[in-house]
Amino acid sequence: MAEIIRMPKMSDTMEEGVIAQWLKKVGDKVKPGDILAEVETDKATMELESYDEGTLLFIGVKEKDAVPVNGVIAILGEEGENIDALLKDIESGGSGESAPNDKSDEGSKGDTKDKPEEKPKDAAADIDVSGIAATVITMPKMSDTMQEGTISSWLKKEGDVVKSGDVLAEVETDKATMELESYDDGTLLYIGVAEGDAVEVNGVIAIIGEKGADFETLLKAHQQKSTSSGEAEVADAPKEEKATPKVEEGKKESASTNTNAHSADNGRIKASPLAKKMASEKGIDISQVQGSGDSGRIIKKDIENFVPSKVSTETAPSSGVAIGQESYTDVKVSQMRKVIAKRLAESKFTAPHFYLTMEINMDSAIQARKSMNEVAPVKISFNDMVIKAAAASLKQHPAVNSAWMGDKIRYNDHVHIGMAVAIDDGLLVPVIRFTDSKSLSQISTEAKSLAGKAKNKELQPKDWEGNTFTVSNLGMFGIEEFTAIINPPDACILAIGGIKQTPIVKDGEIKIGNIMKVTLSCDHRVVDGVVGSSFLKTLKSLLEEPVRLLI
Repeated sequence: MAEIIRMPKMSDTMEEGVIAQWLKKVGDKVKPGDILAEVETDKATMELESYDEGTLLFIGVKEKDAVPVNGVIAILGEEGENIDALLKDIESGGSGESAPNDKSDEGSKGDTKDKPEEKPKDAAADIDVSGIAATVITMPKMSDTMQEGTISSWLKKEGDVVKSGDVLAEVETDKATMELESYDDGTLLYIGVAEGDAVEVNGVIAIIGEKGADFETLLKAHQQKSTSSGEAEVADAPKEEKATPKVEEGKKESASTNTNAHSADNGRIKASPLAKKMASEKGIDISQVQGSGDSGRIIKKDIENFVPSKVSTETAPSSGVAIGQESYTDVKVSQMRKVIAKRLAESKFTAPHFYLTMEINMDSAIQARKSMNEVAPVKISFNDMVIKAAAASLKQHPAVNSAWMGDKIRYNDHVHIGMAVAIDDGLLVPVIRFTDSKSLSQISTEAKSLAGKAKNKELQPKDWEGNTFTVSNLGMFGIEEFTAIINPPDACILAIGGIKQTPIVKDGEIKIGNIMKVTLSCDHRVVDGVVGSSFLKTLKSLLEEPVRLLI
């Protein structure tokens, strides 16, 4: 019986997908887990897998063409099967779901075959799981911006006894690698996500319960509950019947579903996502790695055991890159980079930015810092002084310490300053809370602690949530001035440049001064030019007379 393959909803914001490349052609044999095509969504390019076995009878979307979610993209069935009626139904605007049933009922009259088909559907909708002593573990929302998580490593395996509080796995979110704890006692009956694979928030990742519990039925019931009620119900029942037996094959198909063989007819290098990530981190050319998995796919241990010297010796004649030859490396977008791209694009294209730049004479600040560091318990940096001055300025200009909330503007009475920290994977913004009430030494200690946690991926949600204003400093990299994109939901962000010796006019004479440029990016929906200018004027006076920071 022919099965219609529709464009799946691969993210919560996805409305359509673009077929980047077809990896199968009409007439090809397809097995469950085979990759049919690469689909470009609003967030990433993802692989479209087959959950059925058969022959690819029809491709309805050309490469580079877009198709809405639930739109027909292909038909899979038995070799030589007649799908004319199915295609006609689709072209006429029908769901295309009734054609297979009509074909199976050819030559018969009445509703004798329709009624039996309704019974399994009703039965499937009322699966009784009250007697199953097991619990489905879903991906929790570990941060306010998290949409999916990647299983970095499983610390338990199927069959292990688990107690409440045990760490089941390490999960890589958009901001940090965090531990996934169990809240139940029992046996780990089922693992639904392989290491290196991503799963959306509330997606099934495991099942814990009594040994021998019927977790397959529990999983089937959970899948039915999460199925969208607006989709075609006639097709859902038979598809779910096929999905259930695959639970036992989870281990086998998890490899074939999200991994690839080392080589293929079209030249694609096939490897598990974890292997690709490890190869990228270690700087290994994955095309030189010999895969030991099914069909020669590259897996984790292949990367761990890879010895570059052996490959370079064996392939010395062809390993070099010819002079002038073009080459590049494609790296899969990390969860953190996805969120950075999404949030900053939304900010840039939603909030009307304008920018105010001011020069600040740091001569007095340099002398004050030198004196303070002689007695301070921790080393105070210029960044600490700017953060303290910004906090004091925000108390005098509360309109800058605000946020656009759609139908209202929120003016914050408290001052929580976010501090942009660069890490290998991207950018994190840990928050120094109640900054205005803290001394320079306290700000310095907390800033160093948060920066260390950020670089080690040890931040917790409380460490990065709640900012009312943000500072970003590139001065230590020799940058004189730059403009920063506002960090939602803040109304402003302060970009700090380096301190540079510059000729200035002082008391009618040309002298050398230490000048620092700062640029305030403002959301014009909330902050006007005069308000932003007044804030910078106060900031300038505090840094040029730093003794006022101590009051």
